[in-house]
Amino acid sequence: MWDYIEVPGVRGETVSSDSERTTVRTYIPAYQKEQWQAHAEELDMSQSEFVRTMVQAGRSGFEPAVSETAESDAIESDSEKPRSPGATPGGDGLKDRVRDILADGEYYEWDDLLAELTDDIEERLEDTLQELQSNNEVQYSGRHGGYVRDE
Repeated sequence: MWDYIEVPGVRGETVSSDSERTTVRTYIPAYQKEQWQAHAEELDMSQSEFVRTMVQAGRSGFEPAVSETAESDAIESDSEKPRSPGATPGGDGLKDRVRDILADGEYYEWDDLLAELTDDIEERLEDTLQELQSNNEVQYSGRHGGYVRDE
């Protein structure tokens, strides 16, 4: 069911004066690894290049703008729990995703666009639920037909 993906580097190989390459491993569902491999092949990239590129692209979307940071700091100082960042930190994520999907010049029907956009949330929800279950924070009950917090 689970597989792992390894992003290799040569341990100790100096790339520049301030960075060193090393190996990173993560465990993902086997179907996701197959999807990543296929996408990497489409882009003529190695699996390592693909994962590095996607991680860096994803991280760039989580850099809050200065005004958002100041606003967030003000909100956090007024509450006991820190709040999660806005839905579109560093930009308008939905617009960016739609632009990316339509960048290939093909025509997409509404349902096709919706499927492209929601596929990612389904995968993220599955991964999140699996992580929460492995941390004993959430449990699934087939008898009750759903998930519940495990307190």
